[in-house]
Formats: sequence, structure tokens, C-alpha cells
Amino acid sequence: MPTAEKLMVVGLDCVPPEIVFDDMRDELPVLRDLMERGAWGRLESCDPPITVPAWSCMMSSRDPGTLGFYGFRNRKDHSYDGLTFATSDKVKVDRLWDMLSREGKHVVALGVPQTFPPRPVNGEMVSCFLTPSTDSKFTYPEDLKDEVRRVVGDYMVDVPDYRTDEKDRILRDINEMTRRRFALARHLRDTRPWDFLMLVEMGPDRLHHAFWRFYDHDHPDYEAGNPYEEGFREYYRYLDREVGDLIEGLDDTTALLVVSDHGAQAMHGGIQVNEWLIQQGYLSLVDPPSQPTPFGKLQVDWPRTRVWADGGYYSRIFLNVRGREPEGTIDPDDYEPLRDELIAKLEALGDEDGNPIGTRVFRPGDLYREVNGVAPDLICYFGDLRWRSIGSVGDGRIQVRENDTGPDDANHAKYGIAIMLGPGMPDSIPGDAHLFDIAPTLLTALGMEVPAGMRGRPLQQVPV
Repeated sequence: MPTAEKLMVVGLDCVPPEIVFDDMRDELPVLRDLMERGAWGRLESCDPPITVPAWSCMMSSRDPGTLGFYGFRNRKDHSYDGLTFATSDKVKVDRLWDMLSREGKHVVALGVPQTFPPRPVNGEMVSCFLTPSTDSKFTYPEDLKDEVRRVVGDYMVDVPDYRTDEKDRILRDINEMTRRRFALARHLRDTRPWDFLMLVEMGPDRLHHAFWRFYDHDHPDYEAGNPYEEGFREYYRYLDREVGDLIEGLDDTTALLVVSDHGAQAMHGGIQVNEWLIQQGYLSLVDPPSQPTPFGKLQVDWPRTRVWADGGYYSRIFLNVRGREPEGTIDPDDYEPLRDELIAKLEALGDEDGNPIGTRVFRPGDLYREVNGVAPDLICYFGDLRWRSIGSVGDGRIQVRENDTGPDDANHAKYGIAIMLGPGMPDSIPGDAHLFDIAPTLLTALGMEVPAGMRGRPLQQVPV
């Protein structure tokens, strides 16, 4: 089998197969041409299908349990002191650029989630949306920051405050962020002797959260003739042109991957999970609020509490276990029966009218090879991720139609995209292709061995 001398990865956060492969296929000539010349298919994400941990899972071929983080925020220990962000410091295994750096390959990594703070590589790294500001040390080497400023001005690590009703401003910011990121990527492509170049663009994710109801005709809040549907579609056409400009001139020794970490779908509502826990007698507050209040601002009556939860795209359910939490109330012998009870009740929880919504609840040990760090006791996908988990309490409602952290039209979906072509790449992408398969596939395309411990398989070795 031929192997690639160079590898480029174009990451498009949150891009769903339904847009690229179906609805807008004829409006995206660059991606359509790549599909016609290469292998393409949908890519199953990790559990949970969230930007962090998904990109690290993809680039290491490890699951979140093995990595020891389960979202942007994770418990640092079994205290009640809240959650910490999963920065690059939490990643204890090699990702693809680490492996290639060690082999003497020159790597360029731009905007890949969970790369702040940046670590030394054999090449250049510009960190991700977790960067607090461009005043911080967000590049490696550190003096690359000055070059970034000369090339694109004030580099945008993310769209500020994208959960608001300032739709015109948000759309401008998304387009401008994408323009600057791809301009910097082209600059690094042309000025560095790279063997591996990877960027991840966050624009699609921000577009979906802010504008999905304007695009998706099946969204409960879609209105025909709305002013932003064309802006949504034009962003995708613009993104397609940027991909075309970036890959222009790649020769036949270079392999290419266009990939997303998960998909998107309409958000139908939210479940105020802590309100439900209070009404079910699992959670007790010292002074219950009379208006919606974030969970972190509440005073929990821990000696009378058995279960609490955290909001987000999915719900992390935590049990207050005696001997594990400081004021634990659950006897360890009752731990599994209580988890069974919660699973049954949560999966039976319906909408306002009692109709089933398809909630799925998982034990971490059933999802992961290992369960490291401080995992949730249960992982809950309300409405199979069509409903968001709302952590706030105070208005007595369980089912709501608005988000407590600002307007949000979309939740994540389990399948992203993969388009592969060039030397060493597979001839087809099987229907069961998984995000874990990406790192082994890319290593194989480069003629390198796949390290032990990776969860995925090289797709070149899957029978057609």
C-alpha cells in the first residue's frame, strides 16, 4: 500500500452529515468534489458527543473514561466545590501531533480543542477556544504570537457571547473568526516545512447554536421566510470556499482528511433536572429560591441530599455516597439499586403532556474501557440529546422551552462526517466508522505503527 509523505486535517466542529452529504451537497462544490474523488461517510462520535472530549478522543483513540474527563467541566475530586475546566493539562496521553513530533515530523496544530495551554511540539501550535484571551500564552513557541498578530491582527479564539439575541453581530463574528483562522492556516501552510497540518474551525458549532431554528424546517421554532436562513446557508458556502483555498496546491504525496467531531440537531426543550430531583425527594436545599438560580449559587442541604446533577448538553448525575463524599448519605450497598431506580425514572420522564421523549441513561462503566478521574455516577441524554439538561432551580417547572445560559437552538447529535483521500487513505468508510478509528487510520496512512492501547482500528484494514 502506498503511504503519504504529508497529512492535512481540516476539522469542522459540529458539522453534521445531513448538511454536507444531503441538503447542501450541491451548494458545496469543494466538499462534493472531495467526496467524488475519495472516501466519505458519517462518523460516530464518543459518549458524550461534545467538543471536549471529542477531539482529544479522536486524536488519541481513547475514550473519555480512559482520558478521565467527560465534558468541558469535571469534578476535580469528590468534594462539593464545583467543577474545573478540562484544559490540555488534563490530557495525559499522546495525541497525534505528540506521536509525530517524537518521530521528527514537523507539525502545525491550529485551533484544535483542548490545546490550551499549548505544549511544546516539533513545530507550531496555536491553541483553542478555551484560551482566555490573546493576552495569554496561546502559542508555541511563545513568540509565534507576534507573527499571528502581524498576519491576521487580533486573532479570534472564539465568538464572544454567542448565546444572545444579537444575531447580526454573532453572524458577523462567526464569519470573521473563520476568515482569520483560515488566513492564518494558509500562512502557516506556506511558511513552515510541515509534515502534518491540522486546524479546527469552531464557526459551524457557533452557527448551529445561534441559528439552527432559522435553518431547520423541523425545528419547533422555525418560521418560513425568516431573515437568517440565507445567512446560515451562505456561511456553509463560504466555509466550503475557505476549505478549497486551504487545500489548493496539495500534491499527490499528501493525504487529506476533512472531519467533524459530532453533529447537530434541533433542541426541543430542556429538563430542569435538579427541580425534578427536588420534587422526587432526592435533593434538598437549605433555602430554596423563588426565581431561577444556577445550581452553583444554591446552598444544598447535603446531610439530607442523595442525588444532584449538573446541566449542559447532557446531564451528569452525582450520588452523595457515604465514605466517598464529605457528607455522604447513601450506603454503598444501596448504590447500585439507587442507580437502577434513577435510570428507570429518568428514562420514563416525558414532556409536559407525559409523552415519551426517548431519554437514555448510561452507567460510565458500560461505556468506557476504564473509568478514570471523577466520573458522573450516571450520564443522561434527555430526549436522546434533543432536550438539554438545565441545572438551575427556582420556578418549580421540570420541562422548559428555554435555555438557562442564553438562547440556544441546537444540541449535539451522535454523528459527524469524514472525507478522506490521498495516498494511504482507505478506499471506503464503513457504516460503523467511529471517531476512535481516525488516529489509527492516519498513522497507517503515514506508514507508522499503531500504538497499543488505541481503541479504534485503521479503516484501511476494514473489508470493503
